[in-house]
Amino acid sequence: MHEITDIERLEEMKSSGAVLILFGGKQCHVCQVLRPKLENMLQSHYPDMQAAYVDCETSADICAQHGVFSLPVVKVYIEGMQISEFARSFSVDQLRQSIYRSYTMWHESR
Repeated sequence: MHEITDIERLEEMKSSGAVLILFGGKQCHVCQVLRPKLENMLQSHYPDMQAAYVDCETSADICAQHGVFSLPVVKVYIEGMQISEFARSFSVDQLRQSIYRSYTMWHESR
């Protein structure tokens, strides 16, 4: 999972291909536990999806521009279009299932 501190880099990732973005913080224990679980999910189920991490403590401007005001937040984009968003309380399985159809259609059309 790439740590992103530059809004231009994040916008580039969102517009090209599939990307899962975790908005979190060093003081957010849920975020720290969630990060490796998301990485494992992507590796197992969505290997062509990029992963990005935005630390809202150090990149508050990026989080504010994306409407993130509580943690954790996960947003998934395919070719610049947001297909999924989960905030605060959710399971990795819920997230995995919400991505499945859009990711499969995108992956097969490549």
